[in-house]
Amino acid sequence: MSQSQIPSAADAAAERSPMRWVPSLYFMQGTQFFVVMMLASFVFKNMGVSNDQIARWTSVLGTAWAIKPLWSPFLELMRHKKTIVVAMQGLAAILVAVLALTLQTPWWFVLALCVFFLCAYASATHDIACDGLYMGALDSTRQARYAGWQGAFFNGARFFMVGVVLKIAGVLEAPMGVANAWTTVFVGLAVLMAVLAAYNAYSLPGKLSAEHSDLQASAIWETTREIVIDFFRKPGIWMAVLFIVLFRFAEGQVQTIGPLFLIEARDKGGLGLTTSQVADVYGWVGTVAFLVGSVLGGYFTAWLSLRRAMPVLLLAMSVPNATFYYLAATLPSDMWHIGGAVFVEMFGYGFGFVGMILYIMQAVAPGKFQTAHYALGSGVMQLGFILSRSISGDIQVAVGYEHFFLWTLFCGVPVLLLLPFVRIPGKPPAAAEPVPQPAESTT
Repeated sequence: MSQSQIPSAADAAAERSPMRWVPSLYFMQGTQFFVVMMLASFVFKNMGVSNDQIARWTSVLGTAWAIKPLWSPFLELMRHKKTIVVAMQGLAAILVAVLALTLQTPWWFVLALCVFFLCAYASATHDIACDGLYMGALDSTRQARYAGWQGAFFNGARFFMVGVVLKIAGVLEAPMGVANAWTTVFVGLAVLMAVLAAYNAYSLPGKLSAEHSDLQASAIWETTREIVIDFFRKPGIWMAVLFIVLFRFAEGQVQTIGPLFLIEARDKGGLGLTTSQVADVYGWVGTVAFLVGSVLGGYFTAWLSLRRAMPVLLLAMSVPNATFYYLAATLPSDMWHIGGAVFVEMFGYGFGFVGMILYIMQAVAPGKFQTAHYALGSGVMQLGFILSRSISGDIQVAVGYEHFFLWTLFCGVPVLLLLPFVRIPGKPPAAAEPVPQPAESTT
């Protein structure tokens, strides 16, 4: 065999089954995301930070995923997406290790925020390159075939972070103290992320190379400018933007304060659960309920059409608000009671959230720049979530948990009133296309 006939490492990786790299790639994507958007809140809460501060700063961290379309086109300047993916995974492992050290300092809050900020932007950049690598490595048939595995392993990371990592932190908090427990957890998580980064450096298709493409930054900027202008020239786009923001206005507040309410002391109006109990409720019950709700919401919408299903989906989005209001008003202590309520809450959330994913896909994205406009629509959705998240802590601190969750019920009314004025494409149920399931609940 001649030298030219010997397969290179990159060729060998490209020939591997996608099941050798899709699970580890999207599990790592979810792990990076949930470190910032879920674990940060629990760390801050257990370290004594107030709810208004938690809501305000975690909303700032969430802007990374909202504005990532602004720099995503410029990643095309690098020819090999694998290089960006592995670099961001390695950086994430280092940052999480640094995060562990910050908790041992007197200035832990400021330092941890800085590290979480870097983690957020590394994760958002990883998301862009990760999806680009997936689309570039697989043809359209295999993209569809393995799309379900993307969501499965992304949500598997959600379960792992809440059901396993948070559980370990809860078990360690009593004997070690909060700071030492989370330091131990983050060290272990950093090691796991480093191992996954090393595995992906070997298994992902493509090359680890810093070669540049033939694209010019000026040309990319001009195309980006054209995409944004075309987006805001769409008929009815401002009404669509308002609808997207209002759709998530109540949800952003509930999803921010709800987990903090579960862990808050009972004499302060919370349920007084331990970190370990919250991990059981949200990691196991909540994840299963969200996935079941998402699947059924997708089938329901495909059967009825988005136009006809949207009122029901909007009502489903109010289920979490009503559930938490009930919990705040009754303050049950039985874990079966609380677990059942969380199941109902997360089922309604998963069922209703399908409506926003499909609305952006079918009503906002279609056109000349469909993929880019879907990303912009998703960015608007995330900004709406951040807006509501940023004010949630101040409102809750001012009025208390029970009145706060009652307030969120009223926050769901404006989007229902706006619905008759929003253009929603409708298809006969028989012609409905398969419904993609949301991979994650907050992007």
